[in-house]
Amino acid sequence: MATVEKDPTRRKTPYVVRWRDEAGKQRKRGFGRKVDADRFRAEVEHKLHSGTYIDPAAGRTTFEAYAERWRAMQPHRPNTAARTRSQLTHHVYPALGARQLAQIRASELQAFVTGLPLSPGSVRPLWATVRAILSAAVRDRLIPYDPCDRIKLPELPRKQITPLTVEQVDQLAGATPPRYRALVVVGAATGLRQGELFGVQVADVDFLRRTLTVERQVQPGPGGAVEPGPLKNRSSYRTLPVGRVVVDALAAHLEAYPAGRDAYVFRDDDGRPLHRNRFNRDVWAPARAAAGLPDATCHDLRHFYASVLIGAGHNPKAVADRLGHANAAMTLNVYSHMWPSDEDRTRQAIDDVFRRSA
Repeated sequence: MATVEKDPTRRKTPYVVRWRDEAGKQRKRGFGRKVDADRFRAEVEHKLHSGTYIDPAAGRTTFEAYAERWRAMQPHRPNTAARTRSQLTHHVYPALGARQLAQIRASELQAFVTGLPLSPGSVRPLWATVRAILSAAVRDRLIPYDPCDRIKLPELPRKQITPLTVEQVDQLAGATPPRYRALVVVGAATGLRQGELFGVQVADVDFLRRTLTVERQVQPGPGGAVEPGPLKNRSSYRTLPVGRVVVDALAAHLEAYPAGRDAYVFRDDDGRPLHRNRFNRDVWAPARAAAGLPDATCHDLRHFYASVLIGAGHNPKAVADRLGHANAAMTLNVYSHMWPSDEDRTRQAIDDVFRRSA
């Protein structure tokens, strides 16, 4: 319960509302008129009873202080945790870190987003982090509303993927050192993400049934280490049918570079799991330069795989399943331009209907 008391020693705000917050801490606020004090008392009681009460002092927490608490509680994978920490440290804290949560306004956030010296593709994940933090502050009842509503983000340029050709994949494989040649072949023939490729263990390959099970990914860890971790999403866990080209490439690779059942198929010269940064610098960059494809990335092998499935007539759902996408909409968003046009089929369908009715 909240009460209103008159304190004659307070000349400007004699009417004092006293109440205990949800933690049992005594609070008070003074008013010059009793009608205002009564109105505020009623509001406080309603919010306490309805569970919508917000401590007026809670919003004084700075964005950085709350964001660091938020970050420590997130179940992020090592890569995501490192990226989030970098985003906040280099871009968010210099602009918003010292601001009290309750003082942050939508106009300030819009100016922050507009002024970021980043590409549109980099702005969006950074903004998603800021929005997640402020949304959490609302749920924790530190601030009464989310100031992120209706913030306009920079438009993403529409860029169509041009997949590698078979000849280009062969050139990349040929330019890669023998230890990693099978990795290029398997990447192009299964569409695995780079971390998934690095995470394939011998036990994941069923040579008899010609399947490859995707169970984990390998990512860079602190201090240059390599750590196995969960896959990107639930749909990323999958078992792929693989052709003879994959089976033969893996069999030849394991004959040349033997590994135990629970060991990683692809390892460096010292037998260690592959580190993405070292692999891209020391193996992939020289190989793509030698192949005359200076802009090719390992992810282009994944695009090549998708283009082959689409060219063979697989529907979006089937392609999404093979790629480990969460849904077919994601697949269409990336590869819709690769599916054959339905214009001629549309014309023919209309003509056939009207011919029959003539």
